[in-house]
Amino acid sequence: MCITGASSGIGAELARQCAMQRSRLVLAARDAERLEAVAADCRAQGAHVLVVKTDVAVEADCKALIDATIAQFGRLDMLINNAGLGASGLFRDITDLSVFERVMRVNFLGSVWCTSYALPHLEASRGRLVAVSSLTGLAGVPKRTAYGATKHAMAGFFDSLRIELDGTGVGVTVVYPGFVFSEINRHALSPDGTPWGDRGYKRRPGETMPTDECCRLILHAAARRDRDLVMTWRGKLGRLLKLIAPSLVDRLAKRAIDGKQ
Repeated sequence: MCITGASSGIGAELARQCAMQRSRLVLAARDAERLEAVAADCRAQGAHVLVVKTDVAVEADCKALIDATIAQFGRLDMLINNAGLGASGLFRDITDLSVFERVMRVNFLGSVWCTSYALPHLEASRGRLVAVSSLTGLAGVPKRTAYGATKHAMAGFFDSLRIELDGTGVGVTVVYPGFVFSEINRHALSPDGTPWGDRGYKRRPGETMPTDECCRLILHAAARRDRDLVMTWRGKLGRLLKLIAPSLVDRLAKRAIDGKQ
């Protein structure tokens, strides 16, 4: 199993939960030191772990990641495209438009590149593709024009790819989490292109899903080869309401974001 964005948050917890099954894991992220710390936790549980320092925004790194996976383990059964970069701010306030390119390269193109190089090996193993998207990939959200665009792109890509792969034995699962405890908000880009850090929005108690619960749901959906996973009841309701009352969904999204600033 190969997990991108595995140095913290959802990726790190996915690795730790998979390690309980003594899996063969490949952990990828830009921060090699933090990856090694996650790998140590996984090895302590009996997993075989390969750490590959990877920037998924660089196509050559994505190729090198898959090459290293096959060189080490000889096969690939699952790729979890989890690496992500957030961005927040009203579109009219964005002064550095490179934010859009930077977020797109990590969230969307990184998933495309890793998937492209992994696909022949996944077809050989009749394996699984998992894409960790967001509820912003299902509906528009204010102050998330850049981030939401990348998650909509992911949904379109993996939904189309799923149809192309019909009959190959490769499962494609797209995951749509709500708010989850992770560091993505601290690293998210502000309108001027700098990370928000501790200036980011805050969440009220009860609104954010624990990371371990989120990861259990992801792994369960992947094992079942579900086509998608919308995690929260609000997300499921919003998906339905978007078809019959789209303006209401817009108002609810605005209220949800305004209440977190």
